[in-house]
Amino acid sequence: MKPVKQNLIEAEEKAVILFKEIEARELITVGKSERQLNTEVFDLAFELFGIKKYWHKRIVRAGKNTLFPYKENPPDLVLKNEDIVFFDFGPVFENWEADFGRTYVIGANEKMLKLKNEVELAWMDGKEFYDTNRAHLTGADFYEYTKTVAQQYGWEYGNNHCGHLVGNFPHETLLGEDLTNYIHPENKQLMSRLDKLGNERFWIYEIHLIDRSLEIGGFYEQLVT
Repeated sequence: MKPVKQNLIEAEEKAVILFKEIEARELITVGKSERQLNTEVFDLAFELFGIKKYWHKRIVRAGKNTLFPYKENPPDLVLKNEDIVFFDFGPVFENWEADFGRTYVIGANEKMLKLKNEVELAWMDGKEFYDTNRAHLTGADFYEYTKTVAQQYGWEYGNNHCGHLVGNFPHETLLGEDLTNYIHPENKQLMSRLDKLGNERFWIYEIHLIDRSLEIGGFYEQLVT
């Protein structure tokens, strides 16, 4: 039997393939609605991997909708000639969960391109911070660091948490919505703490940077462990 970590890494590797294929097939085009693009990615995942199971709602957001965090359900928008788009998909591969998010830009808007670049850089900064401080890092510590990094890049952090546990499907049913399962400002527990059965826990780290005045946001997420 494979270790949990290996299963999660392999699930994420398949998510990477899915997103590369989204780019290769040029699915992100002007005139499509968020809903249409969402359906096309769903169909692509079924074509590539035979999957229809996702452990959370599938998100495609464009334009001003990129300001909204996960729990919101803004009206469907159509992609424009100059636009920013992000994806947040949680596909389940052989009962192992992935959670993967990326940002794309249509056109050459400098602010949008800057945001696309810096949301990834901010994630990498966060991973380095996590790797360096993991043994003594609480969820609250990591969240506060993430807010600070957002400000250093000149953006606002756009969500009330910056990640969560991931595992064997359905981990949410098993763990519930307890804040200790999130990288949340009220989670004072060590992220390195083992679960109730003495097993290592694995975290998804997500960055959501926004500019309310420009009505744009960028998103990036994947395994940090």
